[in-house]
Amino acid sequence: MNLILDTNVFVAAGFNPRSNSARILHAVEKGKLNLVWNEDTLRETRKMITQIPRLSWRQFARLFKDENEYKGHVNADDYKFIEDPDDRKFAALGEATGSIIITNDQHLLGQRERLQTPVMTPSEFVEQHGDLLRQ
Repeated sequence: MNLILDTNVFVAAGFNPRSNSARILHAVEKGKLNLVWNEDTLRETRKMITQIPRLSWRQFARLFKDENEYKGHVNADDYKFIEDPDDRKFAALGEATGSIIITNDQHLLGQRERLQTPVMTPSEFVEQHGDLLRQ
């Protein structure tokens, strides 16, 4: 199963290792779920993580596996209906790859009906796909 993980999922996991966000990242690390990414989402995530003193990029970098990088074209400008321009890249990548977008961000969650790919909170994802997260 392919996922696009918004930056806030990494932050939540970093601050609470027992959170649903952390459970999702653990499943990615174990190869049960695929973190799909592109240069824009990697750059955004790394930038935010490195600005938070309690978090370390090293704890997350290994989750961005080369084989899950999407190198095709995405156009975040097609998503101007999403209020926060920084969130548009996640929506564009999610739709381009048919991946589930996991986020706690209301700018993305509030536009679920307009997107052609599922947008879920970490809790919603765990509730629906918890079987994938069991060890």
